[in-house]
Amino acid sequence: MVWIIVVVVVVVVLLAIIVGIYNSLVHLNVRVDEAWSDITVQLKYRADLIPNVVETVKAYAKHEKEAFENVTKARAGLLNPGANVQAAAQAENAMTKALSGLFAIAENYPDLKANQNFAELQRQLQEVEDKIQAARRFYNGGVKDLNTKVKTFPSNIFANILGFKERDFFEVEDRAAIEEAPEVKFE
Repeated sequence: MVWIIVVVVVVVVLLAIIVGIYNSLVHLNVRVDEAWSDITVQLKYRADLIPNVVETVKAYAKHEKEAFENVTKARAGLLNPGANVQAAAQAENAMTKALSGLFAIAENYPDLKANQNFAELQRQLQEVEDKIQAARRFYNGGVKDLNTKVKTFPSNIFANILGFKERDFFEVEDRAAIEEAPEVKFE
């Protein structure tokens, strides 16, 4: 009788551990998906602001065709990041470089820098950049927690059995792009 109780208790404890591990893996997976959704929302919002910035700069700098084309191409990459984190990071790098070029052009036009619409667009872009940074940190934090859970014992056993996989971090591949991020000045 005692052996039956011990076996039942052991089975119940093991089932509770398995359920706990499964639920924590699901929770972390959902958290990463939510964070990825936040990133895509912010990237889309920034991509929606870009045409306004381009049109405002175009009005002042009609002969800067290459910079406008670079921004347009980069925007197209941001609009469709999909679920591939690396592709989204590459699109993010391209947009950062394109915006750097666009704002460098704006520096050559004092009237443009003084334009209220341009100043407001710069402010909005800076806010979006801050939100993208925060969303990336949240996403990468979720990925770190999920990947740790997927790799550590005993949850790694159940993660493999249940099909939970490691996720990619959202990393900027080109560190120079970070250092050359567009500087937004309010003058």
